[in-house]
Amino acid sequence: MSGLKVGIVGCAGRMGRMLAAEVAATEGCALAGGIEAPGHEAVGADLGRLAGLDALGIAVGDDAPTLFADCEAVIDFTTPALVAENSRLAAQGKTIYVLGTTGLDAAQDKALELAARHTAIIRAPNMSLGVNVLIDLVERLAGQLDDAFDIEIVEMHHRHKVDAPSGTALALGEAAARGRGVALDEVAQHARQGHTGARRRGDIGFAVLRGGDVPGDHTVVFAADGERIELTHRAGGRHIFARGAVKAALWGRGRPPGIYSLRDVLAG
Repeated sequence: MSGLKVGIVGCAGRMGRMLAAEVAATEGCALAGGIEAPGHEAVGADLGRLAGLDALGIAVGDDAPTLFADCEAVIDFTTPALVAENSRLAAQGKTIYVLGTTGLDAAQDKALELAARHTAIIRAPNMSLGVNVLIDLVERLAGQLDDAFDIEIVEMHHRHKVDAPSGTALALGEAAARGRGVALDEVAQHARQGHTGARRRGDIGFAVLRGGDVPGDHTVVFAADGERIELTHRAGGRHIFARGAVKAALWGRGRPPGIYSLRDVLAG
């Protein structure tokens, strides 16, 4: 079987360049194209050189329909505003769509659901393989420990991150809530300031830190009287997200239409 032809949306950004390099370095993959917004300074540049590789003879484009038509899989770590159109194009071309973008609204989620009737979509709030193992562990542990164990989620990211809590922190909160058999919206505590009173039993708390160039640190604390369990994942660089996304693209080859998670990928 020939290498899976993979394209990158937003290929000139930090994550896009890393994705392109990871695709090029992964056995079973072939870097087939990349796009940026019309008018972007990278349009027309050699995609290989942009990713820090030798020249590939592939020019960065600005036409999403062409990218989705020419590739078997497309990886997208850009913005929610692009998701509806990109998912439509993926459905039209039956192109595997690997989505690492978070912060989608209801309409964008609906667009993904419609597209997933026609093609395989793999989405995750965090494409790190280790983080997805952590999510599974948190759900299992929350199911085994009763609410005598308070759950707190602490996350830290670089100073430029615009959303809080992170999508990964929310996914960890959802996992803990599933383990407890409750809805996260009913037990989430997102801020504490001033005279708050005693902590409400059963709440799942979130603490957000921002600073420096931290790619992403997440810790889930289970704290009871006399004992504490802490599960932590620290990202040493963005390459871990690229590695997971490329693994997801390869896994999606031959899969029936539907929405999948990285946990599905890990399960084989």
